[in-house]
Amino acid sequence: MYHILARIALRAMRAQAQSLLFGRMLRSGDTVPKMPKLNGRLPLIIINPAAGGGAAGRSWASAAATIRTHFGPYECAFTKGEGDATRIAEEQSRAGRTFLITFGGDGTISEVARGILRSGAAAELGVLPQGTGADFLRTLGTPKQLAAAARALRTGEPRRIDVGKVEYTDAEGKTTSRYFVNSSSFGLSGEVAARMNRANRSSGIGSALGGKLAYATHTVKAAFAFEAPEVWLETDEQEKRRLPITQVSVNNGRFFGGGMKIAPAARLVDGLLDLVVIRKVSFARILADGPRIYTGTHVSLPEVDHLQVKTLKAWPADEAVHVGVEVDGEIPGRLPARFEVCPTALAVRVPS
Repeated sequence: MYHILARIALRAMRAQAQSLLFGRMLRSGDTVPKMPKLNGRLPLIIINPAAGGGAAGRSWASAAATIRTHFGPYECAFTKGEGDATRIAEEQSRAGRTFLITFGGDGTISEVARGILRSGAAAELGVLPQGTGADFLRTLGTPKQLAAAARALRTGEPRRIDVGKVEYTDAEGKTTSRYFVNSSSFGLSGEVAARMNRANRSSGIGSALGGKLAYATHTVKAAFAFEAPEVWLETDEQEKRRLPITQVSVNNGRFFGGGMKIAPAARLVDGLLDLVVIRKVSFARILADGPRIYTGTHVSLPEVDHLQVKTLKAWPADEAVHVGVEVDGEIPGRLPARFEVCPTALAVRVPS
């Protein structure tokens, strides 16, 4: 028994030492050091240690050994701040790395996908379960257990999926753009995402409560103080319409907000975005009908419009009103904005 325990402890120490070695190599935000050609073709796992209120960083030492056992050899890089995952993914894709895997939340997935798309290279995206929301994983059908997810990446197959692209107004008033793999929205969801991000940065509440409970809690708080803005919407160059909105969501995936089935009919490979418009409703109606979003039955409510589009233009009826735009859980800017689908733009490893 003693010898068995000793061997287990030695394996754990080796895995942790290897994890820490890679962390020292890249924690400063530098790119992956140049390596022999064979190593350069190994899969690269990009770890966001801040994901899930810091849970990703705390769990990585044990996760590293599990992934190696069930997936195989890999290299890894740690992000230091916002934008690091995009930069690393873009640089590594340009350098010929063909398989990039995320260990972080939906925001990390979005950043890595953005880097691959910017590179123009044929790199493939893989996703491991970690973080608060895990909404994109639900759409992909990735197992929730790490060992099973690692095996699914090893035996899975590449599939080209659509991505969304949004042009929005940044903090300096300039028009800029960003890709999204799951969803982009404005209205109440933007307020909720801002609260979630502040809470995660300050106390890790998202991780402590769990994704679904954390989003639900912040949704109630945001809805109580929310004032519905009036916006103009124009889809696929059709006639524009003006209406007060609680929320407008432009979806590539089916889920957002920690398990809310916001777009139950959405598909990653149909060349369309699922637009869900929730017109102005009272706080009482939000409390009463809010749970229906988790089952997808909200789309039958009279205040909800659902249609599939290739493009959407949106701008505030009052230019002085600030309406933030949420993109895969982050708030990079505000309206006016233009959303469009980019068909089969990204290769993703999915369970076979």
